[in-house]
Amino acid sequence: MTSTASHRPAGLGGVVVATALPYRADPAAPAGLAVDLDRYAEHCRWLLDSGCDGIGPNGSLGEYSSLTDAERRAVARTAVETANGDGTVIVGVHGVGSHQARHWAELAAEDGADGVLCLPPTMYRANPAEVIAHFEAVAAVGLPVMVYNNPFDTKVDLTPQLLAEIAQIDNIIAVKEFSGDVRRVLEIKEQAPGLDVISGADDVVLESLLMGAVGWFAGFPNVFPAESAKLYALAGAGRLEEARALYEPLVAAFRWDSRTEFVQAIKAGMDQVGRYGGPCRPPRGPLVPEHRAQVRADMARAITALEKPATAS
Repeated sequence: MTSTASHRPAGLGGVVVATALPYRADPAAPAGLAVDLDRYAEHCRWLLDSGCDGIGPNGSLGEYSSLTDAERRAVARTAVETANGDGTVIVGVHGVGSHQARHWAELAAEDGADGVLCLPPTMYRANPAEVIAHFEAVAAVGLPVMVYNNPFDTKVDLTPQLLAEIAQIDNIIAVKEFSGDVRRVLEIKEQAPGLDVISGADDVVLESLLMGAVGWFAGFPNVFPAESAKLYALAGAGRLEEARALYEPLVAAFRWDSRTEFVQAIKAGMDQVGRYGGPCRPPRGPLVPEHRAQVRADMARAITALEKPATAS
């Protein structure tokens, strides 16, 4: 099933995949790994053709911080060209300061992105006034902005109270909520009723959707795109029993999305289902044997569960 622009949710919602980035061996490239844009384009097309509503290049899962400036822009352009209007493209514009983040937002606008995803200042524990100024600079570019609450990596928590202030900024329309606290969905809707809440953590996605989240900015749909699109549709239709039956066997794998090794785990999951995940650039190294074994076991449980309906039919 191909997702088309006419079927996409309004705004920046739906199932938007934070795309993993493939590399190929190249001794002349950084860390001996060159970005494989052809393979990346094929992956983006597969995600959209499998029913996902959009793609998100240059997120943390896309290893944006390990890319050269030229690579980072090429990845965003490839996503836009590949989607070609068939899905939303939300480009990660994370930066240490507002001038860097705004620069990436300006390039995203030039390249035809539908919106941008933006963390608070990275590598710096910004105060609320600095956070607001950061998002004001990015939003001034004019693209729709999804702010990203990831208090674990940024040490900045976009609380519902702070989001109420951020939501007053023109062009900021959504928040990717990654705190893992599903109680926040309703609190954000109360404090900032005009802000769309997007689930950012795979292992609480069903709970978040049932509480009123209108999208899923997701990691493991890189592995299970069609099943993830189905899960989102079931939740939206209120078909809870079917949604739970699909979701529960996947959660053990989904939990890796919230762990330090999430990039490596998702790429390993892609390899396990016959897609290409491949290696990561430093500072991310390979999974240690214990983690690799656990990822394989969690993935095997998910794969077995997904195969059962086909076997029974």
